[in-house]
Amino acid sequence: MPKRKDLKKIIIIGSGPIVIGQACEFDYSGTQACKALKEEGYKAILVNSNPATIMTDPEFAYRTYIEPVNPEFVEKIIAKERPDALLPTMGGQSGLNLGAILSERGILKKYGVELIGADYTAIAKAEDRLLFKEAVKKVGLEVPESEYVDSVEKAIKATEKIKFPIIIRPAFTLGGAGGSVAYNIEEFKDKVFLGLKESPVNKVLLEESVLGWKEYELELMRDHKDNVILICTIENFDPMGVHTGDSICAAPAQTFTAHESQLLKDAGIDIMREIGVNGGVNIQFAVDPKIGKVKVIELNPRVSRSSALASKATGFPIARVATKFAIGYTLDEVLNTMTKKTPASSEPAVDYVVTKVARFTFEKFKDTKDVLGTQMKAIGEVMSIGRTFKESIQKAMRSLEIGRFGFGGDGKDPDISKLSIEEIKNKLQEPNSQRLWYIRYGLEKGMSPEEINDLSKIDTWFIYQLKEIVDYEYEMKKWARKNKTIAKNKTKEAATLIKRAKEEGFSDVQLSKIFNIQENRIRDIRKKFKINPVYKHLDTCAGEYEASAQYLYSTYEEENENPVSNVKKTIILGGGPNRIGQGIEFDYCCVHGVFALREEGHQVSMINCNPETVSTDYDTSDKLYFEPLTLEDVLSIADE
Repeated sequence: MPKRKDLKKIIIIGSGPIVIGQACEFDYSGTQACKALKEEGYKAILVNSNPATIMTDPEFAYRTYIEPVNPEFVEKIIAKERPDALLPTMGGQSGLNLGAILSERGILKKYGVELIGADYTAIAKAEDRLLFKEAVKKVGLEVPESEYVDSVEKAIKATEKIKFPIIIRPAFTLGGAGGSVAYNIEEFKDKVFLGLKESPVNKVLLEESVLGWKEYELELMRDHKDNVILICTIENFDPMGVHTGDSICAAPAQTFTAHESQLLKDAGIDIMREIGVNGGVNIQFAVDPKIGKVKVIELNPRVSRSSALASKATGFPIARVATKFAIGYTLDEVLNTMTKKTPASSEPAVDYVVTKVARFTFEKFKDTKDVLGTQMKAIGEVMSIGRTFKESIQKAMRSLEIGRFGFGGDGKDPDISKLSIEEIKNKLQEPNSQRLWYIRYGLEKGMSPEEINDLSKIDTWFIYQLKEIVDYEYEMKKWARKNKTIAKNKTKEAATLIKRAKEEGFSDVQLSKIFNIQENRIRDIRKKFKINPVYKHLDTCAGEYEASAQYLYSTYEEENENPVSNVKKTIILGGGPNRIGQGIEFDYCCVHGVFALREEGHQVSMINCNPETVSTDYDTSDKLYFEPLTLEDVLSIADE
């Protein structure tokens, strides 16, 4: 059916200030929503309090209110503007909670404002843990054994049924705020009290532990005619017990069979239909690695941090399409803007591996223990793209801007002779921001992937991939000792060695340390052997149709899909991952830099690795390179 003509003005709720668990991914979704409504002729009324965002630039909405995102101020804006509808699903948990409150208080009904994107019943079913539990059971699926409580006394009573360790999940909170794991009754009482205090409705869900199970996420979209498509599968490298915002993630899922993936997709569709969400959702599952038993953890009835990742990983603009659904369109009526030939009803197909790695700043908060749990602690993240997981994870490690240039071998590794096996085992057993590096140290000390899996519960497939990186590094070092120098070696063996290293994601910095020569000499050797990166498209269709947008990533293969022209060209370097002292405000600067240069007739290429941002939308610049911001990667793009 065509778009709704009974709507003229639509109010969009932003996410407010940047906080841990809610960052610039909602500037991305809000900006897409404003653009989608504008191109359909609607008047978008935006409410947000964050001056650093792209969405609060006056030109993106018909009218922009930089005001507190709370019921009192939004009611005043509604009374003045008299919008026809309110879209709460683009502003994260803040926007969703506010939409629910305005509905509960009768404010929307009072002014004749319709809630679109997700109605109140769907929000309640997804966010109220008890209603969600009932909905999941209704479609024949399981959730962890749980009980909803509103007091410490009731929580203590619930421990008769739910055994320790117990997960404590406050209702209606952001980024797992107030969430924790209790292992005994003493700490349980304090943690429940804090969880009740964090919850805006003073309720917590007590849940049986599925710590150590594999975590799997689905990004799905559903229109009001009940058409559903799968956008992306995401597998968490870290097991259950680590907040998904802190976990390393891979997309598509790497260790699930086609049969297992189909079962989870079917389960996700059943849940989405029962909840009644129209638009995009993220559903999280726990899977027992021993027997394959599945339990449903939660559903986000809105665009989320994972939605931003899935959008950038596939090239499918989830927020834009979800906005189109909210105003009446169906999947087959929305054009895929990447191909401009296929409808949005075509499920995205990928022929590469995406890895997301979180960035932490524990060193700036000396009293904060470096332990990861159900409450998110990451302050930013990077996304990388490669043909294999090995290439992708290595690119991600050098994207983090923490002084590393891959998975070790970059001259920054500690002297592992000073690390005891006991220390390594402790770091592997307790989730922390450094655990990936301790997997390396464990492998170097001779630990097997199975031993590391037993301690960390990280799937052995991932550990074997990391072991292959470490093993190949040692193979190159062995060759270097035997052949003394690679700088003057012109043999086919040397060329093959470097070519494979680049295919597995090794940076020039790593190779310079392995072969004990300067980085620029590695670059010269690569050029001599004609070992240069090529650039591939992210096009939503694995190359089946020609991409209209130039959304590119590097890899070491033969065919280059990057078109070259002779027009005036400028590269803009993005801000990389969010961190304390550098956040969304620099993405704002980058995007306006693109706009200014395009006005002057320049072809503008953006280089960035942050999946949450507007600058990494494929339609912001003429070319988007999703690449690490390092000398090697930037020079390679400049050579194009």
